[in-house]
Amino acid sequence: MYTPNEKRYDDMKYLRCGRSGILLPRISLGLWHNFGSVDRFGNMLDMIHTAFDAGITHFDLANNYGPVYGSAEENFGRIMEQDMRPFRDEMIISTKAGYDMWPGPYGDHGSRKYLIASLDQSLKRMKLDYVDIFYHHRPDPDTPLEETMEALSDIVRSGKALYAGISNYDSEQTRKAAEILRANHTPLLINQVSYSMMNRWTEEDGLQDTCAEVGAGVICFSPLAQGVLTDRYLNGIPEDSRAKKNHFLQESSITPELIDKVRQLNTLASDRGQTLAEMALAWVLRRDKVTSVLIGASRPEQITDNVKLLDNMEFSDDELTLIDDILKG
Repeated sequence: MYTPNEKRYDDMKYLRCGRSGILLPRISLGLWHNFGSVDRFGNMLDMIHTAFDAGITHFDLANNYGPVYGSAEENFGRIMEQDMRPFRDEMIISTKAGYDMWPGPYGDHGSRKYLIASLDQSLKRMKLDYVDIFYHHRPDPDTPLEETMEALSDIVRSGKALYAGISNYDSEQTRKAAEILRANHTPLLINQVSYSMMNRWTEEDGLQDTCAEVGAGVICFSPLAQGVLTDRYLNGIPEDSRAKKNHFLQESSITPELIDKVRQLNTLASDRGQTLAEMALAWVLRRDKVTSVLIGASRPEQITDNVKLLDNMEFSDDELTLIDDILKG
């Protein structure tokens, strides 16, 4: 029987999510990779335990995480049943719908039918009565935004989710979604978007400021640029890497010029007493405009290592300028 670390809340830092009553851990665990049907269950179990022992209370899923679709939720449900059920009220569990999930015209995008049916399926897979956050996973230009947001509001009113979220919405879309949700008496809790040193579209778009204006938090995925902002590619492309598999990260994108920049960033991280991954995660959280950063992991030790970033989250102006110069060069 799993017994969590009694001091799990001592070192983790938490930040209020927008204008809500929810405090999110600065580091959350995403189950996008390594929790599917092709992965080892014992390792998944160890990673959930390691995260919870470190004060990570937020676990993020989606209906089609796997492979195969739905298997990450099924495995998470097994973990809940096996030994995490007693700690359900200490956990923030989220899932999403918006990408393809099942065949036919009703298993994708943003219709009311798809969102409600998908969440019902997700709850069964995870063996839960409710999720804490339910996201629309991406904007759907072919479904009226009013229909999608009203479905989220009704889901919250039904008790199947406690809060409504959106993902991959830009600044203008976020403002419109928040307005509709507010009219339905359902505040927008959070927007989940990609953001890293190498991917700054949210800054250019003004999204982080927009979220603050509408009272929503921001949580970021791919903060390590699919592993580029780690030591994985400093000496070539490993055979077991995402780039070698050409899965989301293309091998052709790992150019000598990119590796040179990563090596310079790695040197700066070392000077700060951090790994490159720790520095990259700290950079995302540096101004508190981002509520939480989603990390992925393939083994428990990676979670333990990433949590160390909380000991050094401050950057000097010179360091921030140097990072910008390296990436622009």
